[in-house]
Amino acid sequence: MPTTRDSASTGTGTDALLRLRGLLDLLDQGAPAEAFQDGAPSDAEESADAGAESAADAALIADATRVALRIHRTLGQHRRREAELAALFDTAGDLARLREPDAVLRAIVHRAKLLLGTDVTYLSLNDEEAGDTYMRVTDGSVSAAFQRVRLGMGEGLGGLVAETARPYSTGDYRDDRRFRHTTTIDSAVTEEGLRAILGVPLRLGTRVIGVLYAADRTARTFTPDEVALLSSLADHAAIAIDGARLLDETRTALVELNAASRTIEAHSEAMRRAEDAHDRLTDLVLRGGDVTDVATAIGTVLQGGTLVHDAEGAELARAGTDPRPPSAREVAASRAGGRAVFAHGTWVCAVLAGHELLGSIALTGRADLDDADRRLFERASLVTALLLLLRRSVAETEDRIRGELLGDLLTRAADPAGLSARARRLGMNLGHPHAVFVLHTGAVPRPRLLAAAARIAQARKGLAGLHHEDVVLVCPAGDPAPGPGPGPAAASLASELRQTLAGPVTVGAAGPVTGPAEFADAYAEARRCRTALCALGRAGTGAALHDLGFLGVLLGDQTDLGGYVRQTLGPVLAYDAKRGTDLTHTLRAYFDTGASQSRAAEALHVHVNTVVQRLERIGSLLGRDWQRPERALELQLALRIHRVNRHDGPGPGDFAP
Repeated sequence: MPTTRDSASTGTGTDALLRLRGLLDLLDQGAPAEAFQDGAPSDAEESADAGAESAADAALIADATRVALRIHRTLGQHRRREAELAALFDTAGDLARLREPDAVLRAIVHRAKLLLGTDVTYLSLNDEEAGDTYMRVTDGSVSAAFQRVRLGMGEGLGGLVAETARPYSTGDYRDDRRFRHTTTIDSAVTEEGLRAILGVPLRLGTRVIGVLYAADRTARTFTPDEVALLSSLADHAAIAIDGARLLDETRTALVELNAASRTIEAHSEAMRRAEDAHDRLTDLVLRGGDVTDVATAIGTVLQGGTLVHDAEGAELARAGTDPRPPSAREVAASRAGGRAVFAHGTWVCAVLAGHELLGSIALTGRADLDDADRRLFERASLVTALLLLLRRSVAETEDRIRGELLGDLLTRAADPAGLSARARRLGMNLGHPHAVFVLHTGAVPRPRLLAAAARIAQARKGLAGLHHEDVVLVCPAGDPAPGPGPGPAAASLASELRQTLAGPVTVGAAGPVTGPAEFADAYAEARRCRTALCALGRAGTGAALHDLGFLGVLLGDQTDLGGYVRQTLGPVLAYDAKRGTDLTHTLRAYFDTGASQSRAAEALHVHVNTVVQRLERIGSLLGRDWQRPERALELQLALRIHRVNRHDGPGPGDFAP
């Protein structure tokens, strides 16, 4: 533009200079383009002033106006670009502060709506598995169908952008044949009322992850600047989306890692607890703890009640719970699966040594047993198996030693002093009274009967074993049940074995005996008693030989008439011997006269009152039931044997024992 000096030299007028200065003022004020046109002279004005103002001045002013308009447009573009860049920087800052993927997506479409000033903005994401792109977030949309629409790759404007990774725009989508129209897309666009649409790709490197859209409900043309602006926003948005995705994946990974760490920590704690419990139980077994100690320790660790049974179902130990029989079905299921099973409020685990069933262990009061405690319970079954194997090994050794001692006692195969010493090492005192029992059954296998006898012997500090094919049990006198002689003990033992073995067991008893030398004779007597019981049809019961009366004398393998007489008439014979009386003669006369007191008095040549008094004394010695027919028969037989053994007639001296 010519300077003021140049204008003066060329003869430029004052009005021209004022007009040039006005153009500069308009540029400085940022006036709109219309204001520059208002300052330029019209053709009429130029004609009117032609005489006063040269044509050169008019041309100069027109040229200066065009330059001012060009400068105005350039400044406007710079200002707009500056505003857009500031908006992009603000957008980048906003997106960088967001952490949730949904919040990032909503911020992107909202900022696009503000920057481009369109009616609607929206964003779709590609679904690589389905091979299409679906609407994810909208701003300004009112159509539910539009918000749910999915576009196949290449379908519609958005599908084309997603497929080609290039921006596309249309001034009126419904009439634009460049795009592949579908009924679904066209219906959604029509329902939303959209006409002008601009779509730009969301790219991460060479991969398109979605499309960002700006749309108006009136027809219009999107300028290259608007395409560039939306593309820049899309580039920022793609980075923000990927960052939010990575952050979300990192959070998820951290949560999973923390969960895995907690799981590993819990698993490690469970393993440590299981190992500690296993070591504790194993140490308990190796230090000599019994089954009850192990059951108590298991119940303490697992906070429940514990029962241990052997393979036959007999209870071996119980801690913190009521007795209950093992369930054969659950034991079989645990044995088959190798794991503890739960049924009816109780955990059951088979105790195995290889394929051999040693027994079972049950846990009560823990319906919520978790995997760690279940494994601990199963480990406890292994420790229990170890203990039962040790017990069996020790028991087999003890049984062998006890069996050898029992055999030597019953055959007098060793000196009495040596037998007494061996018995003391096993916790027995042969100087105390003992009873001998011979057991027989045809309904139960002999090994089971022997095992049951061994358990009884162990519990009662006795001996049990096989001798001459007989199962023999030796227990301290008074066991298994107190009473006069071993007869009641034999009956009680027969009843106990019947319940344990679910079959009848005949028990012949003898004793009590004191000292090693008496056991052989007691065994022979018990064996005769067992034979007599079977012969009398009393199999499955128990008794001593004297309990059978004269039938025992008759049916036994050997007879002991003197013993029978002492057993039956002993109190009367002892009374006569001590006092020199003749109660035995009076009793014989009473039976010989048909149990008549008067005739007995005549035969004895005494007053009947004397006979009555003597009979009352006899009743006090023999018991009130001495006149019962069975008892009277026993007494008469004993009187006859006593007379035969004396080899002489009646008299007061005959009645000495």
